Amino acid sequence: MRIESRYNGPAGSGNGGWSAGIFAAEAGDTGPVEVTLRRPPPLETDLTLVDGEVRDPAGELVAEVRPVGMIDAVVPPVDLDTAVAAATRYPGLVEHPFPSCYVCGPQRADGLRIFPGRLPDGRTAAPFRAPAPVSTATVWAALDCPGGWAVLAPGRPYLLGRIAAVIAALPRPDDECVVTGALLRVDGRKALVHTSLYGPDGVLLGAARATWIAR
Repeated sequence: MRIESRYNGPAGSGNGGWSAGIFAAEAGDTGPVEVTLRRPPPLETDLTLVDGEVRDPAGELVAEVRPVGMIDAVVPPVDLDTAVAAATRYPGLVEHPFPSCYVCGPQRADGLRIFPGRLPDGRTAAPFRAPAPVSTATVWAALDCPGGWAVLAPGRPYLLGRIAAVIAALPRPDDECVVTGALLRVDGRKALVHTSLYGPDGVLLGAARATWIAR
């Protein structure tokens, strides 16, 4: 496995959702999978997965991967117009801890450009045009940042620590999708969030639960 440099989150390391999706795909499990990041995924580095452990060439532990049971983490959908309007209120357009992030960074013209804005009930929502090609890692990435932006606040960045996802189907390239996120609770430095991805017809494509950790 190799996380290419263009799939960064914070500068110099892999986007958590994309990296977790790569690790989950390598594990080959067909059901829900949970990935725990033990350190920022290194870029342009050959990684191996053995017995559920992702390690770098020096043997350092990068992540742990394991199958999990049912993921009950569905965030209700909104229509595309509502998601588009929410994206205009994306706080990352004004202040962003990682502006070059592949998923939600406003500096990335070649990224997914998912810009989650707050809804009146506290959820986040954003439109998402599926790129070409679409992979499992694409969906994991789309399910990452919208959850984080349900807790991120100016001056207090969070990083993904653990994410468990189930993918029902992949969107087609150029599909206009909607992704929603919700904050469940904050416990000290840890925040539990849920995210969901919906296709153009409103069908649920994937859902995830994740733990974000304040820096």
